[in-house]
Amino acid sequence: MRLARMRTSEGPRVVVSLDGVTFLSPFETFGTAFAAGILENPGEHAVAEISAPVEVSLLPAADPVSKVICVGHNYRDHILELGHPLPEYPNVFSKFPEALVGPADPIVLSPEAKAWDWEAELALVIGRRARRVSPREAGAFIAGYTVANDVSARDWQRRGTQWLLGKTFERTTPIGPWIVAGTVVDPRDGLTVTCSVDGVEKQRASTKDLVFPPDVLVSYLSHVLALRPGDIVLTGTPGGVGVARQPAEFLAPGSVVVTTVSELGTLRNVCVEADVH
Repeated sequence: MRLARMRTSEGPRVVVSLDGVTFLSPFETFGTAFAAGILENPGEHAVAEISAPVEVSLLPAADPVSKVICVGHNYRDHILELGHPLPEYPNVFSKFPEALVGPADPIVLSPEAKAWDWEAELALVIGRRARRVSPREAGAFIAGYTVANDVSARDWQRRGTQWLLGKTFERTTPIGPWIVAGTVVDPRDGLTVTCSVDGVEKQRASTKDLVFPPDVLVSYLSHVLALRPGDIVLTGTPGGVGVARQPAEFLAPGSVVVTTVSELGTLRNVCVEADVH
């Protein structure tokens, strides 16, 4: 089963793809859809069968009120690439929902930043409220997985010890196209994460290389705050980022970024210059 949020003439709606059939649900957000039991009984919420939506009609695979929690330095090869020791605990930061864009939407490069970098990531979506759950229990709280690219303004990220401002520029983080149910895929089996820029592959890794896998992250975060249906956790990026290259490479208006996680789908986003008028 796969779920997405789609632009319609009546506003955003959750759509479900099940056994080759795609249908419209009555829900505007994942949070309300999960609470109503769409994961357990998707067919009960079928409003109308539709042809599969094209990617340009899909919204970010997140809700407008989703918490967006991110994890840095979570792939062994990326940590070693940057010359850091393996962490004892997850390195956690956040971004605001305004940073998110859909799977085919443009990535908007604000002129205030100059060092725009790509970061292909596996993202997980919370399906029900999680508070103080164990790693063994955590999988039951994950609705599914999707694809993200945590495009980062490295110059702003390095202005201080906190990463937030370099990570949350508006309309920079594509996520989608679909949420694939956690009963269908398991990152512990090894999903392949790739990113290419202008047709040149920059990143390739397996989710087996994650230092802290999804169930550990959900458990860890749930001991700090309640994770709610529709919340998003970006699990980190592998090696191959632009800032670590010699010489460093960065995105520019016109760059085409293609991000794929096997079994989940592909994002294709063109970088554009922000309209500041």
